[in-house]
Amino acid sequence: MSAAVAALSLAPLACDLEKTGAQLTADHVMVGTLLATPEVEISALALAGFDAGTVVPDGGDVISLPAQTAAVVFFGTKSGENSQPSGVSGATATLQPVGGQATALTEDGSGSYSRTNVAGSDPELAYQSGATYQFIASRNGTRYVGQVDDAPIQEAITRFHPPEGFLRHASGTALTFDRAAAAGNKERTLGFVTVVPVSSDGEKGQPTYSNVPTTPVEFLQLVAVPGTYREAQVTIPGTAFPKANQTYLVIFQAVRLGGAESNNLFIGSALLAGTADVGIIRTN
Repeated sequence: MSAAVAALSLAPLACDLEKTGAQLTADHVMVGTLLATPEVEISALALAGFDAGTVVPDGGDVISLPAQTAAVVFFGTKSGENSQPSGVSGATATLQPVGGQATALTEDGSGSYSRTNVAGSDPELAYQSGATYQFIASRNGTRYVGQVDDAPIQEAITRFHPPEGFLRHASGTALTFDRAAAAGNKERTLGFVTVVPVSSDGEKGQPTYSNVPTTPVEFLQLVAVPGTYREAQVTIPGTAFPKANQTYLVIFQAVRLGGAESNNLFIGSALLAGTADVGIIRTN
């Protein structure tokens, strides 16, 4: 009897070791992100550099930047531990919350697949906090699955929300803010920052700063060394705010890191899901 109980208790461990061994030698790799950004309302007077206290009561001076949810997947093969993965074309890529509706992604070429939902234009693609998301690539009858558990809720950054509605900041100087404490015994989520200039008519320019990985190799390196993205205090370099009298959006994404779920996907695959808080910065 005791031998049988011991065997049963060791069975899950054996299965886990078998799965891990298969994933260590798998030659297919996946990098995927599901990132949501909320709607942002900016006072036109704030864009022009005036105090928020002079806002017209009817609210006609507010410029709204729509909410957006974007899913991007890279699916490829690798030939060496540190080699640049080669994209696999012709796959069917989908994103699916476990127990929910699958959303097909559009093939963009070179192993990349994506889909974007701007302000509810694509109801099939909607970010759900707490959901477990699966990133799935299917090709020649074989499925490759990556997974992120417990997609995080929005992490509010206190410094982003002063009474004035936007933060005044000297151009060319670093900006530091504190992250909220992790809830319960959960591990702190990864934090990614992007800074984008905004013109007086609400048009967003090219980012002046971002610490978000951009290549498959950078994402794979993130899996190995995620600690720098979990620090309680975040500092954005002064080069992110190069111009005086300019409005910038600081987009902070709180992201949960997942990985390979199926045995045939490389264990270092990086899957991310998260949602953002946004600060409005006006430089002096």
